[in-house]
Amino acid sequence: MLKIAMVGCGAIGVAALELLANRPDVSVVTVLVPAPHLDDARQRIRPWAPHATVHGSLDAAHTRPDLLVECAGHGAIIEHVLPALRAGIPCIVASVGALAAPGLVEELEQAALTGATRVHLLSGAIGAIDALAAARHGGLDEVVYTGRKPPLAWSGTPADAQFDLKSLSTGATVIFEGTARQAAATYPKNANVAATLALAGLGLDNTRVRLLADPGVQDNVHHVHARGAFGEFELTMRGKPLAANPKTSSLTVYSLVRAICNAVEPVVI
Repeated sequence: MLKIAMVGCGAIGVAALELLANRPDVSVVTVLVPAPHLDDARQRIRPWAPHATVHGSLDAAHTRPDLLVECAGHGAIIEHVLPALRAGIPCIVASVGALAAPGLVEELEQAALTGATRVHLLSGAIGAIDALAAARHGGLDEVVYTGRKPPLAWSGTPADAQFDLKSLSTGATVIFEGTARQAAATYPKNANVAATLALAGLGLDNTRVRLLADPGVQDNVHHVHARGAFGEFELTMRGKPLAANPKTSSLTVYSLVRAICNAVEPVVI
């Protein structure tokens, strides 16, 4: 039985709990959320993890899980993941965009070394991470990520102040162009895919990112172009949004569940 501490129980966490509820080899024993949200979290997880306890920190839970799973947002990396790694608890991180913050990747690595454990960064909403990470060993020359969303999907982001999103009815509009690190700083809630590709490939400062508001699409569309000594590949994915949170891809939940299941299954791919 794999005992899990889950950080966060928003749309991603609850959807993952539902998918894991009937597995006999996995048990979410505690859920960590900020103190003001303890009672709400207990209600949210009850249908899928009725025996899990809810606390503000792992210390307060008085339990040592076999695995800590983060799906709470960027602040949880520092508050929960780093201490768990230093204590020797392996972790899964969904908020990969947080690692664009200067020095945080190195801090995460050092914490894992200190605890003689490791942290697994989720591929999340994007595919071909295995190919990209493999190609890096042979030499990569270029990685370009282009993200397309319907104009109103960019509401509440810096694009709101720069463009009249409601009036973008024809043609795609480039709302950002720069490095993966710059994209994460400017669009932190949309940075996970770009950061994941960057960390698997050429790094945050050498991975190019273009973000588009496109009235011609209904889904979140991810396109990756990579070339190097291995050859060249292009990948296009049209991600269906998570029903409980349209800003999140449903594939992110499935990626999280896959990573957890891989920790207990005898054969993995």
